[in-house]
Amino acid sequence: MQDHALGEIALARGSGVAATINALADVLDLQHRLPLTWAVVREGGAEVYVARKVARMSRHLPLGVVGVVDAAVARMVATEAPGRVLTVAEGKVIEADPALHEERVEAEKHRRYVGLGRTDEFGLRTLIARLDAGDAAWVQATVMRVAEIITPGHPDAGADEVRAIALGYLARPAELLALLVEHETAAPTGTTEPVTDAEPLEPSRATALPADVLDKLHRTDLTRLRPKATLYVHLHEATLLGAQGVARVEELGPRTLGGLQQLLATTQVTVKPVIDLVDTVRTTAYEHPESIKERVHLITGGDYWPYATSTSRAVDHDHPTPYDPERSPEEAQTGTHNSGPLVRRNHRWKTHAGYRARQRAPGHYVWLTPTASASWSARAAPTPAPRTRRG
Repeated sequence: MQDHALGEIALARGSGVAATINALADVLDLQHRLPLTWAVVREGGAEVYVARKVARMSRHLPLGVVGVVDAAVARMVATEAPGRVLTVAEGKVIEADPALHEERVEAEKHRRYVGLGRTDEFGLRTLIARLDAGDAAWVQATVMRVAEIITPGHPDAGADEVRAIALGYLARPAELLALLVEHETAAPTGTTEPVTDAEPLEPSRATALPADVLDKLHRTDLTRLRPKATLYVHLHEATLLGAQGVARVEELGPRTLGGLQQLLATTQVTVKPVIDLVDTVRTTAYEHPESIKERVHLITGGDYWPYATSTSRAVDHDHPTPYDPERSPEEAQTGTHNSGPLVRRNHRWKTHAGYRARQRAPGHYVWLTPTASASWSARAAPTPAPRTRRG
């Protein structure tokens, strides 16, 4: 009878039965498994859809460990952007039960695939693949390297079209190796005979290499031909010392320590020095040097616009307190004390639309909207409490 009641509840809600069952499951999870988050929802402090997504993300966790997710989400769900809340929740789900996560990872690996769509009337097909994140990163790096090489030969093609042409080279290893070797400018090391001494390869769609070239490849260090890629990994020291935790790989998401080891297993790793984010780094120039950009990104985590979700490094670097060329040249106006990343649209708004920002501390910013700024000028009195964004 309880099951039959779902039909009437669905009619009363004006939704389908499946949607009603899903909503009921989410609410029950929030009430009994995520009570801290549910309390914030009941108070009107959180978006319901965000809480429901967290409930679905953590549904597979045992009751005894799901509190790790609940406590982390409840602390931030009322003040942070939904994207950031879900990013933290994703990591906490892994941290709550790493062993269970590894089991799920192994199960999902059996669902990897490569699929081809039908050939259309223009002779084009769609290629779709689901593969390891590390393999996908290497494929992308190789495609970008080949695209860089062949771009001058396709002056009328857009960037997407050139990358599609470059992907085709992966199906023709002879041509791919010939292309990479031809454009490898690094000097060979040791006594290894370089591949470039061989006779030039004729363009071919053959998938097998000539015997003489194959013999030379066996005696050649091909690591010089690997595409260059940089992975930014955020890992707490406690995790390396055996504590339960996760590593965050930018653009790839959270990983267990074992998953990180698999990701880096076949790569040459260069470990950069630890950056102490407590230090304030300044410069007198208007431009932000790479050292300051790196620190600011690590502090803020991405776009510092209120509730922004972008974590990309491809952003503009803004001076919350505008740079004034009339001030003393010795005064360092650029640095971690006065810098924030903004995507181009948000940067335009701050520069031209009347938005104002001030940096209170590293990663802490106060914003005034154009309306609040106008009210301040008209009344010459404090405005309502501005929103504060913590990076």
